[in-house]
Amino acid sequence: MTVQVSVITTSSLGDRSYLAHDGEVAVVVDPQRDVDRVLALAGRLGVRVTHVVETHLHNDYVSGGRQLAQLTGARYLLADAERADFDRTPVTDGDVLPVSHRMRLRAVATPGHTFHHLSYVLDTADDGGWSPAGVFTGGSLLFGTTGRPDLLGPQHAHDLARHQHASARRLADLLPDGAEVWPTHGFGSFCSATQADAPESTIGREKQVNPVLRLAAEEFVSEILAGLDAYPAYYAHMGVANAAGPAPVDLTPATRADAAELRDRIAAGQWVVDLRNRKAYAATHLAGTVSLGLDGPMSTWLGWLIDWGVPVTLLAETPEQLADAQRELVRIGIDRPAAAATGAPAEWAADPADLRQLPTADFAALAAAQAGRTPDGLPAPDVVLDVRMTNEWRAGHLAGAVHLPLPDLPKRLAEVPAGTVWVHCGSGYRATAAASLLANAGRRVVVIDDRYAAAGSAGLPIVHPA
Repeated sequence: MTVQVSVITTSSLGDRSYLAHDGEVAVVVDPQRDVDRVLALAGRLGVRVTHVVETHLHNDYVSGGRQLAQLTGARYLLADAERADFDRTPVTDGDVLPVSHRMRLRAVATPGHTFHHLSYVLDTADDGGWSPAGVFTGGSLLFGTTGRPDLLGPQHAHDLARHQHASARRLADLLPDGAEVWPTHGFGSFCSATQADAPESTIGREKQVNPVLRLAAEEFVSEILAGLDAYPAYYAHMGVANAAGPAPVDLTPATRADAAELRDRIAAGQWVVDLRNRKAYAATHLAGTVSLGLDGPMSTWLGWLIDWGVPVTLLAETPEQLADAQRELVRIGIDRPAAAATGAPAEWAADPADLRQLPTADFAALAAAQAGRTPDGLPAPDVVLDVRMTNEWRAGHLAGAVHLPLPDLPKRLAEVPAGTVWVHCGSGYRATAAASLLANAGRRVVVIDDRYAAAGSAGLPIVHPA
């Protein structure tokens, strides 16, 4: 049997893990914390996991590597230079790691995303000996981009960006054009400098399209540093957790809360998160809750917005949705919800007076309102609030809008000018989250539930900074 590589996608965080196997044994690369997915895949394939590999101590999720190695008896491979509080197989640049008579790994030092980052070339055996099938690049060479170099602090960003350039060039020089590239980041992860430009790639393709392989070192460094935006605050806790050795995952159902307990938790200032989609939330919701639907990157935004360690209660329509949310949250280290409830808002309210609605509009309605023709049932806007990220704002924004990125909003609510706020983002998801926070602070708010791309055609003036 030829060696095969299976992709395990974690779309909510924008990452990929990999399982490479020869029909008998398997190597797992950069596994997420919920390792039951990996075990189930190995079981379906009928293979035994013998090696678990980390390209780096991850910044954007809690790793499942140590637990997977313990459950399977596999060797756990991590760069020797990484500081970690547990036993592992230390790996250094140039190490050749036999896996089976059909597979082996070669470690290649590729600093840039972190100082001790390793990529792993997957060699497969044929009649002519060993040949490289591809390379697991972690946060080094990604599809059309690279991993960002600033997660260890701005003081290291310039040096790491230079390392990133040299590391990508090293891989391109080491491997043939047909070698596959298998990155961990780049599919929505904030660990990526920009986002992936393709679903798959090779070394040859990256030579043609990737700026890191097309630009000189200083030009690349200047470009990548200028393009970086903020990254989630919870990243500060991920490397620490991974170096300490994460505890096993507990995905048992959370304690159920009744309406009285929900009211008490909201009154205490805890986070009670409504996981339904934003349109359902706007139609009716429990006052004091925050909208972060499971149909978007819920865990990323929740982990970014909350004060770390604050109790979180989850509201969903079904137990299955609660289970999905718990799985997403353990990946970023929110291990146990304080409580949970299922059903509908009427069941979560201790009193019908605790139910609220959020008025919604589109950009055409905003244009009409600014022209003095506010649609019936909507309050006229005093403030247009843009909660997109800084790079989105710089690429173009509504004339006269106030900019406050969603991650900054909880601590800067007092900076939103007085009056009725019409809030928008790029599609409506972040705007609804922001509107829920504003409404909980007593503000009158309208959600612009529309694609930002429609603003110009609606007649709204767009500013494009030079």
